Amino acid sequence: MKKRAGIVGFRGYSGAELLRILARHRHVEPWLLEHRGETDEAPRIRGETRPPCVPLTPAAVREHKLAVVFLATPPEVSMELAPSLLEAGARVIDLSGAFRLRLPETYRRWYRAEHTQPELLAEAVYGLPEFYRDRIRNARLVANPGCYPTAASLAIRPLVEAGVVDRYAGIVCDAKSGVSGAGRKPTLRTSFCEVTENLSAYSVLDHRHVPEILLNCELEEGELSFTAQLVPVDRGILETVYFRGLEIAGPEALLEIYERRYGREPFIRLYEPGHLPDLRAVQRTNYCDLGVVYDAGTGRGVVVAAIDNLVKGAAGQAVQNMNLMLGFAETEALL
Repeated sequence: MKKRAGIVGFRGYSGAELLRILARHRHVEPWLLEHRGETDEAPRIRGETRPPCVPLTPAAVREHKLAVVFLATPPEVSMELAPSLLEAGARVIDLSGAFRLRLPETYRRWYRAEHTQPELLAEAVYGLPEFYRDRIRNARLVANPGCYPTAASLAIRPLVEAGVVDRYAGIVCDAKSGVSGAGRKPTLRTSFCEVTENLSAYSVLDHRHVPEILLNCELEEGELSFTAQLVPVDRGILETVYFRGLEIAGPEALLEIYERRYGREPFIRLYEPGHLPDLRAVQRTNYCDLGVVYDAGTGRGVVVAAIDNLVKGAAGQAVQNMNLMLGFAETEALL
């Protein structure tokens, strides 16, 4: 008998992507959870009938035996909903930033708002399987990572772990994202006329995803410079990480660091030195592609990471986490 998975916020880009992925899951049945009386038509899965749709209440969660609920909602809504869903017996995977940071004061600084569920903030497990797989399996509440920190952390952490990056020289992460990363709600900044034939940086030095990267990579704020930029494509993230290397013999030795760290990871693809990933290679997949360039003479190193912001950066990673939590193959519905 299939497990039931509820989706709150199924009309947004990440929620719709969740529905698309879960529609092909062999062991899970997606259920749509209506929140606050939304009345416009719910999406249909291509070639399939509409999934069951019920009002979002703790009673409905219990009655319909939902094993897990995905929250594809803004942070303040996730904080409002998560406690009652957990009390109703569902496990929760939150795709917002509500539970990614460990301390209320950190959340207050970067999100400019008070955190209303500090106990859940302390309990939540950060949902990056490549680093926290064992903790995710037993978690009640998983904080699905941000799209930018997913690519950045996967690129940077192996360098820090291996002790081959000159932290005094700093690490620079130049990150470019497709417009769907801003969500479906229309704004002037993401309108066609503003985005097309344009490239713009935003939230320079205070992007709310920065503390996730610092936590995952055990870096101090002064050791990382991160800039997010909006590019006129619908989906995908390409991040270029610049660093000064210490005692790295050459590009092959740099690649070996990543092979040791990710050699058995199902969703990490490593490129041979001199070959670099691009957006097209990862769009609509749950892969993170990594390529490295290194000049031993000057110690200059570059790592390029590419993901789909709606899949490995959101819905796909959420399903990867769900598979771990419910005991399914980690790659189910994602390969």
